[in-house]
Amino acid sequence: MNSAERAGQGGEVDVVVIGAGFAGLAMANRLQENGFSMQGFEAGGDVGGTWYWNRYPGARCDVQSMEYSYRFSEDLQQQWEWSEHFSPQPEILRYAGHVADRFDLRRHFRFHTRVLGARFDEARGRWIVATSDGAETVARFLVTAVGCLSASNVPDIAGLDSFQGLLVHTGSWPHEGVDLAGKRVGVIGTGSSGVQAIPMIAREAAELTVFQRTASYCVPAHNRPLDPADAAKIKSDYKAFRDHCGKQFGAVTGEPGTKSALEVDDAERKRIYEEAWARGGLSFQGAFYDLSYDMKANDTASAFFRDKIHEIVKDPETADKLVPKHRLGVKRLCIDTGYYDTYNRPNVHLVDLKQEPIERVTETGVRAGGKDHPLDILVLATGYDAITGPLLRMDIRGRGDRRLRDDWADGAQSYLGLGVAGFPNMFIVSGPGSPCVLTNMIYSIEQHVDWIADCLVHLRTQGLNLIEADETAQETWGEELNAMAAGTLLATGNSWYTGANIDGKPRRFMIHLDYPAYVGRCEKVAAEGYSGFTVAP
Repeated sequence: MNSAERAGQGGEVDVVVIGAGFAGLAMANRLQENGFSMQGFEAGGDVGGTWYWNRYPGARCDVQSMEYSYRFSEDLQQQWEWSEHFSPQPEILRYAGHVADRFDLRRHFRFHTRVLGARFDEARGRWIVATSDGAETVARFLVTAVGCLSASNVPDIAGLDSFQGLLVHTGSWPHEGVDLAGKRVGVIGTGSSGVQAIPMIAREAAELTVFQRTASYCVPAHNRPLDPADAAKIKSDYKAFRDHCGKQFGAVTGEPGTKSALEVDDAERKRIYEEAWARGGLSFQGAFYDLSYDMKANDTASAFFRDKIHEIVKDPETADKLVPKHRLGVKRLCIDTGYYDTYNRPNVHLVDLKQEPIERVTETGVRAGGKDHPLDILVLATGYDAITGPLLRMDIRGRGDRRLRDDWADGAQSYLGLGVAGFPNMFIVSGPGSPCVLTNMIYSIEQHVDWIADCLVHLRTQGLNLIEADETAQETWGEELNAMAAGTLLATGNSWYTGANIDGKPRRFMIHLDYPAYVGRCEKVAAEGYSGFTVAP
């Protein structure tokens, strides 16, 4: 019986990995390459993480396919063929399954098994991990690969439990699908998931009522079949393409603009914005270099969107409701396929909850602004308790039985987004304080996984058993993050970037804003013998 099999019965391994999404799979691959025993746990029935759960109509990645994939195997890069410019959920899930099969990774995970909690036993120097099947697994190291957007946010709406129709959340869409044909459907939420789902639902439903809490900035994806010639060109020197991505903000292709939005005249500014709109995708925010820093520059982008929305949406009143009231960039930019045009359909109705707030969900629908909206299906596209939520839904306890949720009661603190003071031998992939959600996630995940794996090899080689973030280094890192965010507009909005979408969650901007510089910092820390960490035998 190998160590993983013993762990399945409550035994001991070198590393426990929580999650079998892209982070967990990459971590499992590096651990097996370096001869570490491990046990992985996954609440879902298979690999894939967010792409296992998010099966709603229109679910699609907003990073280009040739960038949204692993770098660790050149053969894998060369042999896998993407079909579309922006990959749809089913194809990404197939890719995750292919990787798991190709590198024999499923054997390391117990599926349909949720981690309830983990506590650090100081006397033994081990993590004790409790799971939903009643077992306890002992490990020297704990790696949380639970994702940033995996804890669904179900808002506290009066009467929600009384609804007699079908109630679904985009983050846990039924795997068998939902029959929308001829149904009266309501969607609450117009963030990224809602923006992707609404056009698709509108095509099938008899009537669609969208309950908009906050209007989003949406840029067309201009999705299309992936040109084999374009793919071949990238594959001819995939490493150079990847290296170029890694030097860009967010680790995605696209050079940021070199001009200020304020240094050109109105005609030139409009021309540049129109070109960015025609290109589509996330690069729109880089049309001018100062859109994230200068309010007056940002105002020009807001004006462009206002005019563009009124150009697309035929009803002026509906168009007014769809114009965002916040600044571009303080919330996630949404990449859409026909979103604004959907509101020209006769079967689509928009309810602005700022003007007509939801009073309650009834047995037969939603009552908002004194009006009843009868529904057969109610879709919650209400997002996630982002970044910290997936971690705090587990009972994680470090030295002296200190609870992570208590340490983070006033806001998440970490060092590099990788470690937390008081929680020895625990690593977080894409944790708060890292670039995480403002990057191409697979690219930045691999950077974290490689750093963690190299650290574990270093500890083993040097005969060391413990690594823990220093309190001082953690405090200094938090101050650096705050100073970085203070120089931008990103931290000024009420967004899930700051935890504002969750009632009672402390407001703190949790994201590092310079991916290339962040990588250099991590490399420097490692080269200095893991400076900012206490490393001991």
